[in-house]
Amino acid sequence: MSDFKSLPGFREFYPEAFAQRRFLFQVWRQVAVRFGFREFDGPVLESLELFKAKSGDEIEEQLFSFEDKGGREVSLRPELTPTLARMVGAKANSLKKPIKWFSIGDNFRYERMQKGRLRCFTQLNADILGEPGASAEIELISLLIQTLQGFGLGPDDFYIRISDRNLWMLYLEARGFKIEAPKILGVIDKWERMPEDAILEHLTQIVGEGQAKPLLESIDGFLQLKSMDEVSTAFSTVSPVSDLIEGIEVRIQDWCDLLAGLEAMGVAQFVEMDMSIVRGLAYYTGFVFEAFDRAKENRAIAGGGRYDGLVKKMGGPDMPAVGFGMGDVVLADVLNERSLQPKFVNTIDIFTVIGGDAERPIALEDVNLLRQSGFSVDYSFKSQALGKQLKTASSSGARLALIYGFEEAKRDEVTIRDLVNREEESISRNRLLPLLRERLS
Repeated sequence: MSDFKSLPGFREFYPEAFAQRRFLFQVWRQVAVRFGFREFDGPVLESLELFKAKSGDEIEEQLFSFEDKGGREVSLRPELTPTLARMVGAKANSLKKPIKWFSIGDNFRYERMQKGRLRCFTQLNADILGEPGASAEIELISLLIQTLQGFGLGPDDFYIRISDRNLWMLYLEARGFKIEAPKILGVIDKWERMPEDAILEHLTQIVGEGQAKPLLESIDGFLQLKSMDEVSTAFSTVSPVSDLIEGIEVRIQDWCDLLAGLEAMGVAQFVEMDMSIVRGLAYYTGFVFEAFDRAKENRAIAGGGRYDGLVKKMGGPDMPAVGFGMGDVVLADVLNERSLQPKFVNTIDIFTVIGGDAERPIALEDVNLLRQSGFSVDYSFKSQALGKQLKTASSSGARLALIYGFEEAKRDEVTIRDLVNREEESISRNRLLPLLRERLS
């Protein structure tokens, strides 16, 4: 046995596993195309600065980065969005808006491995650029939901949690924490994973001991909001200054537009307002959302949101943008747990049984003709007894066997055996192609 093994966090795909993986990609691609998205891709290797510009220096610990032979600091991509922003920014003036693109590609992150997280994974990215309104979020969330439905998942299996960074910023500003808001949101992002005493400690470091506990209680109350009526009530209790009132009203209307659009799309049953979803603060600028397994046995299935400032940050014009990513690792886990991952058996149309060396040239001539005509055909490379070849034909999954024996060769015929019902008939070779087209169409 070889001492060579795949690296930790990197997968091998033997044929059946590869077929299952290809099935995921097929559904991703079919649904995205139905929604009018166009497929693209970018380089798997980019300048290290591209990813640092998006996420800051701390991202370096998660990157497969190195110096190439030209002395450049480069990295395998941990995600596609910075590349997308760079590509769109470079040709922004010539691209018709809104831009609706999707991609299916490998990403690499040097992270601690755990359930649902590996160091190499394939991700569906879907993005809309150039559309500032909630229509873009409605389209993307609908795409996300229909994609998961395409695998047989329903409202009992998953749901979408939607939050809003802008609404949080307005709420914190109304409470007098405009400057501290980004740091506070960093604590909220970890709210579900931290005990209360740890949360209080973090808030104390940000706003001081006297304000930390009231702020904690206020945030905890805001996290419980599940409707726009409750949001309006919450804002009415903090008496915002007049220059915030208009912004609050506009944002509440944005939420109403979003929820009404999702209702019209027929996907409202999958959606919940959940203000605990914050995601990467240096990245997102508005609505954010994540798809979760209702059984709560897995990490988030997908996640995304609005990132209006990224294209400009990558050197392009100021352009609104929103998108989501869905990785294949968690999705495959969810499907396997529900027995929704199909079992693929690679089968062929026809297995050719060759009597001997004299019949082989005749048989191979027909094999070539049938393959060029679109049929999948296999045969034994070695001379074997007819019985052994027929046994191989039966186990191959083929529908038909073509038998080229001594008697068939004398008459320029071929015997067709139906491997399902065991019926046989001999026909002239010149009738073979039209007959097979009829029987295997």
